[in-house]
Amino acid sequence: MENAALDLLRTTFGHPEFRGEQAAIIDCVVNGGDALVLMPTGGGKSLCYQLPAMLRKGCGIVVSPLIALMQDQVEALHQLGVRAAFLNSTLDAATAGDIEQRLLAGELDLLYVAPERLLSPRCLNLIDRAHAGPGIALFAIDEAHCVSQWGHDFRREYRELTVLHERWPDIPRIALTATADEPTRREIAERLALEDARQFVSSFDRPNIRYRVAQKDGSGQRALLDFLAGHRGDSGIVYAFSRKRVEKTAEQLQAAGINALPYHAGMPAEVRAANQRRFLQEDGVVMVATIAFGMGIDKPDVRFVAHVDLPKSIEGYYQETGRAGRDGEPAEAWLNYGLGDVVNLRMLINQGEASDERKRLELRKLDALLGYCESTRCRRQALLGWFAESHPGNCGNCDNCLNPPESWDGTEVARKALSCVYRTGQRFGAGHVIDVLRGTPTDRVVQFGHDKLSTWAIGDNLDARQWSSVFRQLVAAGLLEADHERHGAFRLTSDAGPVLRGERQLHFRRDAPKPANTRKRNGSAPPPIDLAPEEAARFRALRGWRAETAREQNVPAYVIFHDATLRAIAESDPGDLDELGQIPGIGASKLERYGEAVLQQLLDCDVA
Repeated sequence: MENAALDLLRTTFGHPEFRGEQAAIIDCVVNGGDALVLMPTGGGKSLCYQLPAMLRKGCGIVVSPLIALMQDQVEALHQLGVRAAFLNSTLDAATAGDIEQRLLAGELDLLYVAPERLLSPRCLNLIDRAHAGPGIALFAIDEAHCVSQWGHDFRREYRELTVLHERWPDIPRIALTATADEPTRREIAERLALEDARQFVSSFDRPNIRYRVAQKDGSGQRALLDFLAGHRGDSGIVYAFSRKRVEKTAEQLQAAGINALPYHAGMPAEVRAANQRRFLQEDGVVMVATIAFGMGIDKPDVRFVAHVDLPKSIEGYYQETGRAGRDGEPAEAWLNYGLGDVVNLRMLINQGEASDERKRLELRKLDALLGYCESTRCRRQALLGWFAESHPGNCGNCDNCLNPPESWDGTEVARKALSCVYRTGQRFGAGHVIDVLRGTPTDRVVQFGHDKLSTWAIGDNLDARQWSSVFRQLVAAGLLEADHERHGAFRLTSDAGPVLRGERQLHFRRDAPKPANTRKRNGSAPPPIDLAPEEAARFRALRGWRAETAREQNVPAYVIFHDATLRAIAESDPGDLDELGQIPGIGASKLERYGEAVLQQLLDCDVA
C-alpha cells in the first residue's frame, strides 16, 4: 500500500515525497487504524486523510467546521481530478440530493460535511446506506481542537461526534488539529473516544515565519503602517481586538493606499462573505479582522499576520500567526502590544461570567503570552516551550535573535513604582502614577494632594515612555494587577512584597527606541529577492496569468497553482510538458489542464 500511496501522491498531487510523518499516518489509516494528528498549519494535514480516502474502499467523510473552507478544499481537489463534494446550507435541495445519490452510487472519494449537518437524522441515515453499499472509507475530524471546552474555537456539536465511533466502530477515524497543548490533546482523545488511537505529534516549529514583537506607542497606527511598508502588494491579515478597532484600522489603511477590507461578526453576513471571497481570490488584499476571521483560512500565500492588540493566549496567537506562510515561503508574524492591552484583557477575564476555574486558566494563558512578549530569549524557543517542545534557541529568524535586546537592573525603579502605587491608594492607573513619579503637577495630581507624597518626582530621570515600559513589565511579572472594580486601577499583588523589601531583584527588557518615520507611500511589491531578473519577469507573468484564470473560473488563485510552484517554474523555465510535469505541485490533471498555457506564458516572456 505504501507504493500505491506514493504513486498517488506523485501523479495526483504532484509532490515527489512525503513530509515528516505523513507516510506513517497514511499507512495507519489505510490499514484501518485510528489516528490523532497534531501538525502545524501548512504541514500537510489534508493529505493525511485525502490519500487514505482515495486508497480505501468507499468515500471518506470529512467533518469540517466552516463552509468557506470546505468549498475551497473541494474546488482544489476538483483541480486535481479528485471526485469530491460537500453538503452544506449553501446548496439547494436538488443539488444536495444529487450529491447524496453520487455518494450512494460510489461516485465520490471525499465528502465534506459540517458537524451540525452530519448529526442530523437524515445525514446519519445517508451514511448508514452508503456504509451498506459502496462503503465509507474513513471519518476525518478536521480542526479537532473545537471539541475542547478550554479551547479558543469550542464548537458544541463536536462533543457529539462520538456517535461516529458508537454507530460505525469498524470505520477508521482520524482527528487533526494544528493547535493543542498537552491538556487539550488529552481532552480531544477523551471526548472523541480516541484514547487507543495512535498519536502523531509533529514539530510545531514554523521556521519560515519571522516572529517580531513591538511595544505599542499610542494607538499603534504609525507602527502598523511602518510594518506594512515592507509588505506592499502582499496578502496579509491584521488582527484587532474589537469590531470598532477593526473598522477604524481598515479605514486608516485604505486612506494610506492599502487594499484593506474589514471583517467581524457584527457585519452583514453577505458583506463578510464577499470580503472573505475577495481575500481568498485576489492577490494583495489585507484583511483587518477580529478572530471571527480565522479557522479554515486555507490561503497559502499570506505573507504576514499582524496583531495590533494582544491576543488572549499562546494557542490563539500560534494558530493566528500560523495562517502566514503556509506555502513554506518566508512570512512574518508581527505583534504590537502595550500596557493598556494587558489591563483590558485582565479586566475582561475577571469581569466575565465564566467559572473561577475557567478564569484562572485564562489568566494563566494570558500570563504565558505576556512572558513570551517580554522574553529576551529566542521567540521560537519561548513559543514552542508552551507546547512542550524543546528548541535550542538562536533560531536566526526572530527579533530577539537578529537584534538581541538589552536588559537592565530595574530593582530600584520597580520599588519606586510599586511604592508610588501604594502611596496613591492603589486607586489609579498608570498615567496618574507616572505623573506623580515624574513630578508632573496635573490638576488631578494636585486635587488629590499627590504632589505632597514622598514619591513625588522620585522618577523624573525616566520619561513617560520608559515608565510605561516599567509598568507593563511589572504587570507581566505579576507584581501589579488591574482592579476591575476601579476601572483598571493598579494594586499590588502578594509578590510585590519581596521586591519592596529589597529581597528580590528584577531585570527589565530595554525597549527599542522609536523608529524614524521611513515608510514609503508608493510602490509595488518587489520581485522575490532570490530570483534573477529574467526569472522574476517569468514569475510576474505567471502570476498574472493565474489571476486571470482564477477570475474566469471564480476560484481562489492558489487552487490553480501555489506561488511556490510558479516560482519553481520561473526558475527552471521548462521547455516542454515532460519537463513541466517534473516540477513539484504539478500532477497529471493540472499538467493536462494548464500545461500548454503555462508554456505559452514562458515563451511569450522569452520573446519579450
